[in-house]
Amino acid sequence: MHWLNERLSEKGQKICFMAEYFLPDVETLHALPCKYELKLLQQTDFTGLYRPEWSNALCENRKELDVLGVGAYDCGRLVGLAGCSADCDTMWQIGIDVLPKYRRQGIAAALTSTLGVEILKRGKVPFYCSAWSNIKSVRNAIKSGFIPAWVEMTAKPEDIVDEMNK
Repeated sequence: MHWLNERLSEKGQKICFMAEYFLPDVETLHALPCKYELKLLQQTDFTGLYRPEWSNALCENRKELDVLGVGAYDCGRLVGLAGCSADCDTMWQIGIDVLPKYRRQGIAAALTSTLGVEILKRGKVPFYCSAWSNIKSVRNAIKSGFIPAWVEMTAKPEDIVDEMNK
């Protein structure tokens, strides 16, 4: 990567993002249990959920692509949310958020796996993305029944990368 970054630097670019993508292992993917109530959510249910705590599950800048979700509820309060965006005609990307107080209880894996199953039922391919450095997210993908499929590295102009890293 250092060699590549040096070559990019000659052209005014730097490595910016590094991500790993996961596809479902259809032999093992199944909805994992959750001690909280799970609800399937449609696009119309997302109104009011475009808030910072759900910014990995839903994307306010691309609301029209958010098509399906699964929420975890504790006594009627949303505590975890997996959402998917129709990034293309055949593949829907899963994003996940769990409130800090509710983490490390298996909620993320339950939501991710349940949403993955629901996406497959609709004839689409679920996929999951994680930054290389986000070990917790990578572990969630694997626990949820997804396997590594491809990686992506993005280069951007040096000034943009430098500004992001301030």
